[in-house]
Amino acid sequence: MSSRPTFLLDADTLITAKNSYYSFGLCPGFWKSLVHAHQDADIRLLDRVELELLAGNDDLEEWIRNDVPPRFILGTDAPDVISAYAEVMRWVNGRTQYREQARNGFANGADGWLAAYAVARGGIVVTHEQSHPEAKTRVPLPDVCSAFDVACRDTFFMLERLRVSFDWPHLPLGSR
Repeated sequence: MSSRPTFLLDADTLITAKNSYYSFGLCPGFWKSLVHAHQDADIRLLDRVELELLAGNDDLEEWIRNDVPPRFILGTDAPDVISAYAEVMRWVNGRTQYREQARNGFANGADGWLAAYAVARGGIVVTHEQSHPEAKTRVPLPDVCSAFDVACRDTFFMLERLRVSFDWPHLPLGSR
């Protein structure tokens, strides 16, 4: 097993990649690199994130169903993760700044489980969400991670840390 940390992917990192700079047609190497890196336990999805992504009925859902091996997915049903989730939710519910709808949305999504998994078992949460301590209508994942001393980084940090490189085979113009 690798000595590198486990990167726990938030759904937004994959959705943003699919919809823009790493779309499946533009950069298939991105998606292949994720599957390859998981072999050393470097990159993982939580089962709760997987459920969110499978609801998409798109290329991302197809990628998960066809290319992501079962070992890529981590379960959240272990007692230590469940206990950490309860702790995360106590913290969220104790923050009166968040509106009830924000707290409920957080409780029903995967973000709380990402933070909890990292609290219980370590890892770096990978998200494109930004810290926003004054937020009222949503609970920003980076702020929850910060409260529990969990590292929270973006996709580009992860790719650099894993030394992923997307090389371009130069073809002369007109040779396609």
